This record gives sequence, structure tokens and C-alpha cells, in this order.
Amino acid sequence: MLVLSRKKDEKIVIGDQITLMVIEIRGDKVRLGIDAPKDVSVHRQEVYDAIRNERNGTNATA
Repeated sequence: MLVLSRKKDEKIVIGDQITLMVIEIRGDKVRLGIDAPKDVSVHRQEVYDAIRNERNGTNATA
């Protein structure tokens, strides 16, 4: 895992088409802006897990 430090308004570039930007830092929360092509799915982990579980026919939220 690559670990990077960024300040507000700084960006991280992934490949040629995905950019993450730190929008806001408030207490222990960070708001990120993600610019990615429409054909790239972007989800929070819990949403991704729910989608994956639904596809696999399970209701577990391990």
C-alpha cells in the first residue's frame, strides 16, 4: 500500500485518467473529490461490499 500525505486542494493522480483531490479537512474527516471516467465505478467500501454481496446472493456484511 502506498501512503501519501496531502493538504487541502492537493491532488493525487492514478494512471492517466483518475484524479483524487482533498476538498476539505474537518476534524478527523477528509472530503475527497474523485474525477474518473464514467466507465470506472467509484464506491465507498460499504457500498461496494453490499453490491458484491448482492451479486453473490449473500446478505452477509462481514
